[in-house]
Amino acid sequence: MMLTFLACLALAVWIYLLTARGQFWRALERDDLGEPQPPALWPQVTAVIPARDEEETIGKTVSSLLRQRYLGELRIVLVDDNSGDRTAELARKAAEEFGSAGRLTILRGQPLPRGWTGKLFAVKQGIEEAQKNAEQPGYLLLTDADIVYSNEEAVARLVARAEAGGLVLTSLMVKLRCESTAEKLLIPAFVFFFQLLYPFLWVNRRSDSTAAAAGGCMLIRPDALRKAGGIEAIKSALIDDCALGAKLKEQGPVWLGLTDRVHSIRPYPDFSDIRKMVARSAYSQLHYSPLLLAGTTLGMILTYLTGPLLALFGHGLPQIIGIAVWALMALSFQPILRLYRLNPLWGVALPVIGLIYMAFTLDSAYQHIRGRGGVWKGRVQADASKV
Repeated sequence: MMLTFLACLALAVWIYLLTARGQFWRALERDDLGEPQPPALWPQVTAVIPARDEEETIGKTVSSLLRQRYLGELRIVLVDDNSGDRTAELARKAAEEFGSAGRLTILRGQPLPRGWTGKLFAVKQGIEEAQKNAEQPGYLLLTDADIVYSNEEAVARLVARAEAGGLVLTSLMVKLRCESTAEKLLIPAFVFFFQLLYPFLWVNRRSDSTAAAAGGCMLIRPDALRKAGGIEAIKSALIDDCALGAKLKEQGPVWLGLTDRVHSIRPYPDFSDIRKMVARSAYSQLHYSPLLLAGTTLGMILTYLTGPLLALFGHGLPQIIGIAVWALMALSFQPILRLYRLNPLWGVALPVIGLIYMAFTLDSAYQHIRGRGGVWKGRVQADASKV
């Protein structure tokens, strides 16, 4: 009787997720669906790139932005956040090779003050530099040092969508690198889980309070950012993109979608690399609450493990329901697998993937307890949220 109850409960969870969670799994909010009307006047855009020890990727990032076919003015401010490598040199070299050195400004980042995360303090400095000129940018493009705008119309499409919709924030969940075995197993699921937490349909609905953004690519109206309190309003946030999304949605409509036009080239060759990426902020998502951590762990066991375990080891009705749950799970994963051009059979592995992410979340809490939470590029930012 207990096994039947657990099987039915797991089935109910998946029926809810598939039918009442903003159709997150269908991956319908994409930048290649619909053609935004181009504006009559293309506003100036300034891309702000915080970079710390990014010599492996920064040249490609800068080149991809300079290569954009944008009819307005597109400038770049790179904040070299006390790098110990050739980040600034290679960025400058990329601009010179493209014949556009004048469109790139490189700042040496100031020492990190207490209460700020490193990335956000660098972004603050970049925005201040971008707004020094008499002609203020119409949009700020906050983007990361590992992001490549592989389609030359990417920025123009972002601006056109923002102008047509009167958006204060237009953000893309960039296509993440998916080449190693670890990446193929875990990266599409990262996007899947992000959509589950923040259904893009709800984020994009003006009447819905759900708000989020994807930090690799965020086009922002400076006036809305000022009204929201500026970057200072989220200066200690580890999940800074979603925090900024929430602040900006209070100022006006936002849009978040998937894309195949903009890519992250940051590699995650080993499982440990992805573990560090997830563990850096997972416990922050739970507001550093042991109670929420326990509830999340139980919820993930029910959602991702109960059905498959019953399918493998149960008998009778619980086993039949368990098979149905596992099938629904695998089917829900297919749209993201198609986006990443992976074999549909990866969907069968979603229970194992869920277990791995559960372990990453527990590790995030452990690292926080050790005082090692929020580590990025050699800096510990575990206590930033408490300042």
